[in-house]
Amino acid sequence: MAESLPEHERILQEIESTDTACVGPTLRSVYDDQPNAHQRFMEKLDACIRNHDREIEKMCNFHHQGFVDAITELLKVRADAEKLKVQVTDTNRRLQDAGKEVIAQTEEIIRCRIQQRNITTVVEKLQLCLPVLEMYSKLKEQMNVKRYYSALKTMEQLENMYLPRVSQYRFCQIMIENLPKLREEIKEISMSDLKDFLESIRKHSDKIGETAMKQAQQQKTFNTALQKQNNVNYGRNMYAINGRVPEPKYEITSKRTLEEEDEHEEEVLTAHDLVDFSPVYRCLHIYSVLGDGETFENYYRKQRRKQARLVLQPQSSMHETVEGYRRYFSQIVGFFVVEDHILHVTQGLVTRAYTDELWNMALSKIIAVLRTHSSYCTDPDLVLELKNLIVVFADTLQGYGFPVNRLFDLLFEIRDQYNETLLKKWAGLFRDIFEADNYSPIPVANEEEYKIVISKFPFQDPELDKQSFPKKLPMSQSVPQIYIQVKEFIYASLKFSESLHRSSTEIDDMLRKSTNLLLTRTLSSCLQNLIKKPHIGLTELVQIIINTTHLEQACKYLEDFITNITNISQETVHTARLYGLSTFKDARHAAEGEIYTKLNQKIDEFIQLADYDWTMSESAGRASGYLMDLINFLRSTFQVFTHLPGKVAQTACMSACQHLSTSLMQMLLDSELKQISMGAVQQFNLDVIQCECLQVVYYTNGRWREQWQKFDFL
Repeated sequence: MAESLPEHERILQEIESTDTACVGPTLRSVYDDQPNAHQRFMEKLDACIRNHDREIEKMCNFHHQGFVDAITELLKVRADAEKLKVQVTDTNRRLQDAGKEVIAQTEEIIRCRIQQRNITTVVEKLQLCLPVLEMYSKLKEQMNVKRYYSALKTMEQLENMYLPRVSQYRFCQIMIENLPKLREEIKEISMSDLKDFLESIRKHSDKIGETAMKQAQQQKTFNTALQKQNNVNYGRNMYAINGRVPEPKYEITSKRTLEEEDEHEEEVLTAHDLVDFSPVYRCLHIYSVLGDGETFENYYRKQRRKQARLVLQPQSSMHETVEGYRRYFSQIVGFFVVEDHILHVTQGLVTRAYTDELWNMALSKIIAVLRTHSSYCTDPDLVLELKNLIVVFADTLQGYGFPVNRLFDLLFEIRDQYNETLLKKWAGLFRDIFEADNYSPIPVANEEEYKIVISKFPFQDPELDKQSFPKKLPMSQSVPQIYIQVKEFIYASLKFSESLHRSSTEIDDMLRKSTNLLLTRTLSSCLQNLIKKPHIGLTELVQIIINTTHLEQACKYLEDFITNITNISQETVHTARLYGLSTFKDARHAAEGEIYTKLNQKIDEFIQLADYDWTMSESAGRASGYLMDLINFLRSTFQVFTHLPGKVAQTACMSACQHLSTSLMQMLLDSELKQISMGAVQQFNLDVIQCECLQVVYYTNGRWREQWQKFDFL
C-alpha cells in the first residue's frame, strides 16, 4: 500500500506536466496495476484537486484588490475611450475617403505591372516559338513550290534544333506528328514525278535520239568537209574522158547536205536541252536523305530495263520505209543518251557496268532485229539509207563511249545484201537497155554528136576518125548505156563503203569484187538470156558479138576508173582484176553458137518448103524456087557477117553450107522415098549445082576474099 502511493503521485505529476496526447499511456498504467488501484488513484486525485482549489483561492484572494483597482481605473478612462473611438472613426473615415484615389491608382499600377510582366513573358515565349513557326512555314512553302529536298533539310533542322526547345507546347507535338507524314508525302510525290519523268522520256526518246544523231552527223560532215578542203583532189581523181571529170552523186549530195545543215545549225538544241532531269535528281536526293537510296536505285534500273525492252521491240512494218528504221534508231539512241547523262551527273544511280550490260543486251537485240528486217529489203536505196542510219547510229553511240564494233561487222553482212539488191536492180536496167536497143550501129551526123557518144564510152578508132560525117560507130546504142550503168553501179557500190572506217585498199577490193559480180553474173546472165530470146535474129546476134567486143575492150578503162577513185594502183599485189574479158568472151561464144543454130534453123525452114515431085517426067530447067530464096537469104546474111571477126564469119558460112549439104543429102536418102524418076534426079541436080555456085564471103589475113564452097555429095 505504501508502495503504491508514490506511484500514484508520479502518475499525477506526469498528467500535470505532460501533453494531453501522452495521457493515455499514463492512465493505462493505473488500470494495469494491482486490484483496487483505481479506487486508490481516484482518492489520491480528489485530494490533489482539493489542494489545487485551495491554492487557487489563495491566489485569487491575493490579487483581488489589484483587480478591483484596475476595474475602477478602466471605468475612469471609459469616457476618454469613447471620445478616442469617435476621433479614430472620424480619422479613419477621412483617411478612407482620401485613400480611395490612391487605391484606384495603385490597383491600376498593379494591373499594368501584371500586364507588363505577362507581355514580357509572352514576348520571351514567342521569341522562342517564332523560329519554329517560321521554319514550319518555310517547310510548307517549300512543299508548295515542290522543293522537296530543301523541305527535308528544313525538317531535319526542325527536329534537331528548333522543336526540342518548345516541345512542351501542344502545337509542337502536332508538328512532330506531322513530320513523318510529310516525309512519306514527299516520297510519294517524288516517286510520282519520277514516274512522270520515265513516261515522258519514253515518249520523247525518239526526239532526243534524233537530235543526238543529227549533232553527230553534223560533226562528222564538218570533219569530212575539213578533210576534203585539205585535200582538193579528194574524190576528183577519177577517170576523165576528153578532159571531163564526172562528179559523183554522193559528193554532190554531201555538199548539199552540208550546206543545209550549216543553215540550220544554230537552231539545233542539244539532247540535254530537251530533257528536264530534275525529277531524277530530286528523287535520288530525297531517297538518299531518307536512307532509302538503294530502293530507289533498284526501282529506277528495273523500270529502265523494262523501257529498254520496249524500245528494242521493232514494229512489224519497220523494213518498209526508212522512217521506220530512223524512228527505231532514234528511240534507242535517246534511251542511251539519257542513261549516259544519268551516269555522269549522279553518283551510284547507274554504273558503267550497268550501262555496259544494258548496251550488250540491246546490241544483241539490235543486230538480230536488223538481220531479220533488212533481209526483207529489196530496194538498194533503202538498204543504203539503212546503212547510213546504222553508221550515224554507231558513230553517235560511240561518241558516248559505247562499243560499236559489232555494228560495223553487221554492216559487212548488209553490204553483201546491198550488192545483191544492186545486182537485181541493175539486172532490170540491163534488160531494159537490151529491150530498147535497135541493134544497129550508132549513126553520128556531126562532130557534136560524135563527142557526145565518146564522152559516154571510151571508143577510139583512127580509121573511123578519118571518115567524114555522117558516119556510123560499130557498136549499137546499148554499149555506151551499159558502160555508163556499170560506172553508176561502181558509184552505188562505193556509197556503201563510205563511212565504214575502212582503208582504201579494202574499199578498192570491195569495188572490184562487186563489179566482178555485176559482170560475171548479172550482165553475163542478161546477155545469155538476150541471146536465147526468140525475137533476136541473126542481125541482132551479129551486133551483140560486136557490142561484146567493144565492152570487153572497155574493161581496162573500168579498172582505171576504179583505180582513180580509190588511188590504189593496179600493180598492187592484192588488187583484184575484173573478169569482164571472160564474161564477154563467153557471151560472144554463146552468140556465135546461137548464130550457127539460128542459121541452120532458117535453112531447115527453107528445106521444109521443098516440094519435090519425085515422079516427074522431066526437070523444070531451073533451080527450085525454095532453093533460090534460100540462096538469096544466105547471100544477104553472109554479107552481114562481114562485120564479124574473120574466123567467126568463116565458121558461120561453112557451118551453113555444111548443114545445107547434109539436109539435101538426108532429103535424097530419106527412107520413105520409094522411087525417083529421072526428071526428079535432074531437077535435084540443078538445085545442087546452084548450091555449088554459092558465094561465101569471109575475112581472112586482113583483107576480103571470095571462095567457092563445093558440095561433094554428088
